[in-house]
Amino acid sequence: MSTRNTAGENFLLPNGTFFAELLIFLTVLGVIWRFVVPPIHKVLAEREARVAKTAIDQQAARQAREEAEAAYRSALVQARVAATGIRNQAREQGRSIIEHRRRVTQEESDALVTRTMAELRADADRVSAELRASVEPLARTLADQVLGAEKAGAGRE
Repeated sequence: MSTRNTAGENFLLPNGTFFAELLIFLTVLGVIWRFVVPPIHKVLAEREARVAKTAIDQQAARQAREEAEAAYRSALVQARVAATGIRNQAREQGRSIIEHRRRVTQEESDALVTRTMAELRADADRVSAELRASVEPLARTLADQVLGAEKAGAGRE
């Protein structure tokens, strides 16, 4: 076995290569920290801002949608109430028109019946007068004939 002199090569003691590598590492780390990390931080901050803005926009959109739905429901209820009012008003107007037409028709019917009754009475009176005028001479003639026949029959006996 050969024995080496390991006093100069103790791995626990740093040598010049270690310090050179450490200096290069720190330089690269500084460059990365100075030139690479800030843009990454900037991009991440912008991303976080966009995410926060998106969340705020979503919340605002949700609230606007809820308000729009509430307004829609309110308008729908108001429209139903208005439609019910219009229907009731139309029914009431229809009833009043029907009632008015019934009154007018009844008045016209009553006037027509009254006029017709007056005409019928006048016609009856006229016909009665004509019949009296024509029946009276016929009744006299008939009575004269009957009386004349009785006189003739009484004279024969």
